Amino acid sequence: MNAAERKVVLITGASSGIGEATATHLAARGMHVILGARRTERLEELAARITAEGGSAAVRRLDVTSLESMREFVDFALGLHGRVDVIVNNAGVMPLSKLEALKIDEWNRMIDVNVRGVLHGIAATLPVMQRQKSGQIINLASIGAYTVSPTAAVYCATKFAVAAISEGLRQEVGGDIRVTVVSPGVVESELAESISDPGGREEMRGFRKIAIKPDAIARTIHFAIEQPADVDVSEIIVRPTASPY
Repeated sequence: MNAAERKVVLITGASSGIGEATATHLAARGMHVILGARRTERLEELAARITAEGGSAAVRRLDVTSLESMREFVDFALGLHGRVDVIVNNAGVMPLSKLEALKIDEWNRMIDVNVRGVLHGIAATLPVMQRQKSGQIINLASIGAYTVSPTAAVYCATKFAVAAISEGLRQEVGGDIRVTVVSPGVVESELAESISDPGGREEMRGFRKIAIKPDAIARTIHFAIEQPADVDVSEIIVRPTASPY
């Protein structure tokens, strides 16, 4: 694969977990990865590992809750490679708690990152892809986009929203742009560390006994990207074989 054939893939929330695994996996398969997150020191370390192994990676600080930051992220990629082939809207937070706990700041944070972050990713890349007449928007939802459990009402609501936004976008954009939703079940990640509610944190520890590795989701994302241009893998659920949910 020569440089002109390499896809340019933007990844939000790339500093850990699924984002980090996806960056590593796609770079190893010849793609240019543009890494975005708030923790730039982690991004720099990841980019250094990728380039040391012969891959192509670039880093830009990104706050997905800011449309301006997202547009700067996309402009950065365009400045480097002249196009954007794929965006993986992966950034997310999951501070679970019962509604009666009234953790309104946490609700707002989930809405800002999980929903507005995805919308900002779409807003920043869709005009570029429409000009190119090609591109793929991959949005990370969750098994929580299909079912709701105690402590997860707001989180699940944000992921239901991601699924709805993605399906609406798919119907609207037509033939040139692909839209994919990837919904992981329980995966090893730092998301559980954001759970401030003791009950929710303990419940998540139980779920994580059967967690799969982030690379399982990275392989799924790669599968969706590598399909021919006339094939849109619209929706994939990936979960542990042992998962009852």
